[in-house]
Amino acid sequence: MRTSVALDGPSGAGKSTLARRAAKEFGYIYVDTGALYRCIGLYTLRNGVGSTDEKSVVALLPKINLEMKYDDDGVQRMILNGEDVTDDIRTPEASKYASDVSAMPPVREFLLDMQRNMAVKYDIIMDGRDIGTVVLPNAGLKVFLVADAKVRAKRRYDELIAKGMDVKFDDVHRDMIQRDKNDSERDTAPLKAADDAVILDTTSLDFEESVGALCKIISERFKSGA
Repeated sequence: MRTSVALDGPSGAGKSTLARRAAKEFGYIYVDTGALYRCIGLYTLRNGVGSTDEKSVVALLPKINLEMKYDDDGVQRMILNGEDVTDDIRTPEASKYASDVSAMPPVREFLLDMQRNMAVKYDIIMDGRDIGTVVLPNAGLKVFLVADAKVRAKRRYDELIAKGMDVKFDDVHRDMIQRDKNDSERDTAPLKAADDAVILDTTSLDFEESVGALCKIISERFKSGA
């Protein structure tokens, strides 16, 4: 049996960075499902289609080819129709589009098999918003990350500034609150903790402390050391 860890939580909770680090510690494959939705959002944006125009978004899906590759450091790279868009999908505008298109059932169905197949082939840590509830309901471990919205916004703001982007904290904070609302209130696969998920609050934890807490949970569940 393959080992699977489902890591869910709101935007900016640190899912990607924590999952990537924990995967490296345990020798698992890291799968960032949010990046898949971001790719579709970016493609929608680039084609001048409104982020809430479901009919037009769905019409674009047959034209989209997504690949996940891993560089020498084990970092997941997102390839959209042959182009590496790993950095392009992290802009605030791409994030908004990702939030909107991810609420569309046909988009989620389009990506579901791709995500589940990864769990069949590899020992994985998969992060997203509905991994434990929809994508991998039988995952060996489900962890739900939480953190105060202002703390999450500051983390995302610092990340964007480090990449040289011209953003304002208030805008990032407002966008994050709106995305929380969209993700938790959507009809299809809303953001919520699975009934059997372990809750991990990183509000008062720095990165290394958060990594340690997550790795401890994984080790205790699977009785293995990192």
